[in-house]
Amino acid sequence: MTDTIQLFHGPDMGAAMDQVRQALGPDALIVMTRHVADGIEVTAALDPPAAMADERHDLAWHGVPDAFLNQPSLEEYLTTALRWAPLDNAGAVLVVGPPGAGKTLTVARLATRLVLAGTPPAVLSADGRRAGAAEELAAFTRQLDLPLVMASTPRLVTRALARHAPGTPVLIDTPGTDPWVDSALLTDLAAAADARITLVLPAGLDGHEASDIAGAYAALGATTMVATRLDLARRRGSVLWAAQHVALAGAGVGPGAGDGLLPFTPSLLCSILRVPGVATPGEWAQVIVAFSENGDGGRRKPA
Repeated sequence: MTDTIQLFHGPDMGAAMDQVRQALGPDALIVMTRHVADGIEVTAALDPPAAMADERHDLAWHGVPDAFLNQPSLEEYLTTALRWAPLDNAGAVLVVGPPGAGKTLTVARLATRLVLAGTPPAVLSADGRRAGAAEELAAFTRQLDLPLVMASTPRLVTRALARHAPGTPVLIDTPGTDPWVDSALLTDLAAAADARITLVLPAGLDGHEASDIAGAYAALGATTMVATRLDLARRRGSVLWAAQHVALAGAGVGPGAGDGLLPFTPSLLCSILRVPGVATPGEWAQVIVAFSENGDGGRRKPA
């Protein structure tokens, strides 16, 4: 029996599959099919390579969508199957998500990035629902020597932004929302600030639930996503489910405001899916060091 992957070509699927059965028999594993210029290409094997089998088992354990399980190169497939976006803080950014997703910490992390880049932002809190929300964000902005403006309605957001010079980056924290119930509030806040909408969603959710939530926020205008709690969730496949609706922009790891937000890349996502479900601080430190912007921006994997 062979343990190598083989390629078969045919003018159509039936002809290609006839070749597979003749060469490998009825128990052949179909790894991938794709249309090529002269017909159909089928990738098949009788016994999947051990490395691929192990990776498929790991991905299945994480609960990724089925389409991601049988790819010869997961990183290459992620590059084209999902959308990727830089952590672009120019203009105004409205940070949205369900309660407890990590929105306030994400705003603090984005503000820290801007301050370190020499472009201090205007930081607004539109969260008038949760007790202590403003105090939590103010604790971060004081460390950055930034004023915090409370603006819990679209009208107050417009008035607050009128006081800032044109071109100033703007970060707006919002209350925990239900996208099916709070759609008017979120769209009105985004319109008042002329803001792009970034979704913050924690890892570890049920995959279908994550997909539904991300799809609902995308319908309201969210185009990018920051995935949080990647170091706390044991199963991280929900990130891929959500990323079918919005572009992956940032990965939140750890509690720090200064070093816990990494730019998302296919290589980083592969590494996150290979970190054990119960990871030690040292294992996550390797990921952070290997993919920090002060390193190589995600072009190499942790040792």
